[in-house]
Amino acid sequence: REKVRALSQVSNYFPPDLLRTIEENHEYNRIVDLICSSIKIKKENAYKLFIERDPEKRFLMLIDELIEETEANKLQKEIRSKVHTRIEKVNKEYFLKEQLKQIQKELGTDSHRDEEIEEFRKKLEAKKEKMHADAYKEINKQLERFARMHPDSADAGILQTYLEWVLEIPFGEAAKKSLNIHDVENQLNKDHFSLKKPKERILEYFSVKELLELRGMSEKEGRGAILCFAGPPGVGKTSLANSIAEALKRPLVRIALGGLEDVNELRGHRRTYIGAMPGRIVQGVIEAKKMNPVIVLDEIDKVAKSHRGDPTAVLLEILDPEQNTHFRDYYLNFNLDLSKAIFIATANDVGQIPGPLRDRMEFISVSSYTPQEKFQIAKQYLIPQELKKHGLKPAELSISKTALQEVIEKYTREAGVRNLRRRVADIVRKAAKKILEEPSTLKVNVSLKNIKDFLDKTVFEIDRTDHVDRVGVVNGLAWTAVGGDVLKIEAIRINGKGNLQLTGSLGDVMKESARIALSVVKTLIDDGKLSVDHSIIPLNTTERESDTAPEASESYKRFDLHIHVPDGATPKDGPSAGIAMSTVIASILTNKKVRADIAMTGEVSLTGNVLPIGGLKEKLIAAHRAGMKLALIPQKNYERDLVDIPDEVKNALEIVGVNRIEEVLERLLIDV
Repeated sequence: REKVRALSQVSNYFPPDLLRTIEENHEYNRIVDLICSSIKIKKENAYKLFIERDPEKRFLMLIDELIEETEANKLQKEIRSKVHTRIEKVNKEYFLKEQLKQIQKELGTDSHRDEEIEEFRKKLEAKKEKMHADAYKEINKQLERFARMHPDSADAGILQTYLEWVLEIPFGEAAKKSLNIHDVENQLNKDHFSLKKPKERILEYFSVKELLELRGMSEKEGRGAILCFAGPPGVGKTSLANSIAEALKRPLVRIALGGLEDVNELRGHRRTYIGAMPGRIVQGVIEAKKMNPVIVLDEIDKVAKSHRGDPTAVLLEILDPEQNTHFRDYYLNFNLDLSKAIFIATANDVGQIPGPLRDRMEFISVSSYTPQEKFQIAKQYLIPQELKKHGLKPAELSISKTALQEVIEKYTREAGVRNLRRRVADIVRKAAKKILEEPSTLKVNVSLKNIKDFLDKTVFEIDRTDHVDRVGVVNGLAWTAVGGDVLKIEAIRINGKGNLQLTGSLGDVMKESARIALSVVKTLIDDGKLSVDHSIIPLNTTERESDTAPEASESYKRFDLHIHVPDGATPKDGPSAGIAMSTVIASILTNKKVRADIAMTGEVSLTGNVLPIGGLKEKLIAAHRAGMKLALIPQKNYERDLVDIPDEVKNALEIVGVNRIEEVLERLLIDV
């Protein structure tokens, strides 16, 4: 009876009068039958109760069923209660929001959303004639969805953000100024010192565009290769693009690609993602407020491929004139015409740019500056700019010629002028501080004597003590992404069995150059063109007693050669150290000194021919900067590239072209 009472309290279908009937009835089997007919019980369990004759067992079986039924009803009641509470809460919120809307409507504050939708419609209609039909269709579709959507819907905010982005795209808007080659030339000359060849190539590029424009030829015919300024950091690649934009009166958009791995950064994120937005290209066009800006793709050689896609594939589409008329951003979900924009890329190392991307670009080399060019740039541009930036008048600071040369040579060592600008800024700041601390100071003079008061100790030194002729030390010339450098190559002989050891973080190509160089020198010795110094070769007992020297082929096995290229933490590679490697090996085997005032560059073949190399201008500038007197270069480079070398370098440095390794050794090796 107790279990039945508990069930009656939680069950909605238990008959109310059944409890009274059970209380009054004393026939046990009758009570069991009445209860079984009023509760939910499985057929197999009901059958067991039906065939069981023992009243006590029937009661025990029934109690188990009552307990199970009671627990099930308790759970159902709890769930119904929670659902009911939730429904009440939702209904309450709904009614309160509806009341709030009515109140806002009465107060005239409910029109904000309607006004917003109307504003979107006005913007869309105003741009309708200037945009492609597909773009209008997509934007209008999303706008109608937004208008029908409840403002509290999760998608409402996403759609609102989308509409705000797409309706800011300047469809049909363009900078009106026509191309004028004279404006471009004047602007380039105004903003940049020297850079004759890059300026000439830029003017040729825009001359073609202006001619096509004047003759009314189709835009498609006027689409040429994309310009890419290639060169070391700080030589003016990005500022050249700034000058072009200024001359054309077009807005400039700079997109930094260094380290970019995610393809969605360029192409945009799909709207299903939280925080989705257009890619950098579309954002740049929106920022420019014109469809024909100058877009600078900075450091295009630093783009990285990852598991999140290959940004190079997107860049191919952007830079290909045949494809960028219908560039598709994932966020927009319609095509955008980028063909009217001028794309200019910059890079430090052209070799790092993937081949398909290289094919779509025309490279303009912006090479290193000579010390004299840096001097003029500092005098004409950097110092006046930094004075203005720091609030000083030209009459308040004077930097002597010798002091400025000291800054260039001993406080900076770079291909460009970025660090030179920083050092000039340091001087200007110290001068500003001095003028404020000493009001009587009318002018600050910076000379060679007091330069350390402004810039502390020197950072770089051209070590003249290294200009001593030695056995096994050679000056090679190297080209890096940050300019040229003099590369010391050292070699020693040690007891061994004829092995060649190479250290200095050398790449595979450079290691091969060393092996080729060893074979070349051995061939020269075998042919009698070089003589091994037998005094350096260890002799066995028989040879010492008979006072005879071993054969050349045998003597190589008496010692190991160890070649090292200092600055071991810096990776080095390339074939252009071939003649330097040959010279240092020849110096060790012949025991002859190498002239320390000569630097060299050139690949050597297995037959001893000197082959052409790249980066010649940077290498010769580095040789000039290091105080070298003579530079040996491949004859083909001499004939082809000498015209590009600055007169300042050619006047101070003797440059000699060579065809064979014998010519190199004849000039460099001197008797001990």
